[in-house]
Amino acid sequence: MKEEKKITKELQEQWHNDPKNWKFGIFYFNKEDKRIFPPKRNKYLGWTVNFGNSISIIVFVVVLLALILINQLNYY
Repeated sequence: MKEEKKITKELQEQWHNDPKNWKFGIFYFNKEDKRIFPPKRNKYLGWTVNFGNSISIIVFVVVLLALILINQLNYY
């Protein structure tokens, strides 16, 4: 059985500061991090999507499709 490690604020901070978890410097990708929307590299600018979490990707796509649909409905 897989042993789960305790996720602490320090561990989340360590993941956030690790450059290996940032693809091209802007996309956060960490399969161990279960947060859907972790803070951006500059925490004062809001949140980003954790592309290593499949739920994050689903939420991102649903929101994106909703915005496109709303835009199309307002266009006609």
